[in-house]
Amino acid sequence: MPAAVLIVDDEKNILLTLSQSLQLAGYRTELASSGQVALDVVSARPVDAVLMDVKMPDMDGLTVLARLTELKPDLPVIMMSGHGTIDTAVKATQLGARDFLEKPLARDRLLVALRNALKHQAAMEELQELRAQLGRFDMVGGGPAMQRIFSLIQRAAPSEGRVLITGENGTGKELIARALHQNSKRKGGPFVKLNCAAVPHDLIESELFGHEKGAFTGAVSVRRGKFELAHEGTLFLDEIGDMPAAMQSKLLRVLQEGELERVGGAETLKVDVRVIAATNKNLEKEIAAGRFREDLYYRINVVQIHSPPLRERREDLPDLIDTFLREACAKNGRRPLALSPDALAVMSAYDYPGNVRELRNLVERLAILCEGPVVSRTDALELLPRGRPLPPMPEPTAGGDVPASPPTVVTAPPAAEPATANTGGWKPRVDQTFREQVEDAEREIIQRVLAHTHDNVTEAARILDLERGHFYKKMKALGLRRGQSDS
Repeated sequence: MPAAVLIVDDEKNILLTLSQSLQLAGYRTELASSGQVALDVVSARPVDAVLMDVKMPDMDGLTVLARLTELKPDLPVIMMSGHGTIDTAVKATQLGARDFLEKPLARDRLLVALRNALKHQAAMEELQELRAQLGRFDMVGGGPAMQRIFSLIQRAAPSEGRVLITGENGTGKELIARALHQNSKRKGGPFVKLNCAAVPHDLIESELFGHEKGAFTGAVSVRRGKFELAHEGTLFLDEIGDMPAAMQSKLLRVLQEGELERVGGAETLKVDVRVIAATNKNLEKEIAAGRFREDLYYRINVVQIHSPPLRERREDLPDLIDTFLREACAKNGRRPLALSPDALAVMSAYDYPGNVRELRNLVERLAILCEGPVVSRTDALELLPRGRPLPPMPEPTAGGDVPASPPTVVTAPPAAEPATANTGGWKPRVDQTFREQVEDAEREIIQRVLAHTHDNVTEAARILDLERGHFYKKMKALGLRRGQSDS
């Protein structure tokens, strides 16, 4: 069934015009001539999205938006205004609006905004459904790769089978381990973790099995090890591929017999622990090289879950960035930020060698440094590490808007050749600093857009998703002069 859009405006001709336009695009429409009528409609029957004016006589759109957010927190709302200001757009975003459009509305821009809002809502609903099936845990992403992981968690969690989680650093292996624990029969027990690579080789036995008083220099009291602490719960052994060989044989015995002795002790202790292990190494290659025991590998690898790198699940980037951006703004006391399509294209083209961990840190840096309220392409370019290729600049549509379709992935060229970007004639030079190269790229981009708009600065600023005043300052800083055909 076509999506139902509630249009709210006190001007009858605008209601009819927008209704006809959306119906021609395949949507069903509901009409409301006031804020109170809009609230009554949303309370009475389901709608999929709301398109609402800010200025209305009985109740202004921001007040209605606040009430809609309380009534239907997940309902996507797009605000529109013929007297839009940055302050109004910021307030609308803070109250939960998905987008803010200026009147008169460009049909293509409206349809893109509406389509994006509905797609985002559908993805969030699908993600919530998956989370409802699996229980509550901190994992974001609804793409095919994450759905496979969710499915494996759902099947493996209730069992007692040991699980081996593989993947690069920063891909969220610990989150998968916690999800397995939280959705298991042991969820009421402890979740204990040990990073095998972070513990000195001569102390790892004590960390795992504990020690008696006087067992070695510095052992001034009895200490329980990780296995004892995880009794009737889950023990997560991270980076198990870095465990020393001597310790691997002792671990194998505990896994086989379910019992251990503390270092320096003679008493045998029974432990009931489910072990989940993780590694960023190829353990089969480690076995072939003689660095990992084959029998231990088979003991820990009953079920294997691979956590893919972020570059292999780019479809999750918008949700991840949105989640991290909201968290970072709240954490650092900053007003909410919106991400422009160009900025998302830049961030989606980067490979993130540090994976989700790197993305979270970069987004927090963006939340702290961006002057907002909209994160621009320039902000994103300044955020990313140096020496990375730039994504191509999106071409304007017939209506003058930049399409919000998924960005083209840009891969790095061979190291012997300097990276180039699809920004006209600009190419990075080895004799320039990163800042100088970015300025050259910005200068070329602005010149191309000005040529496209016949020196209409207002239209050029809109295409680049920049505030007009900021666009003028950027032109001045780059030594560009205002064209004669500005309107």
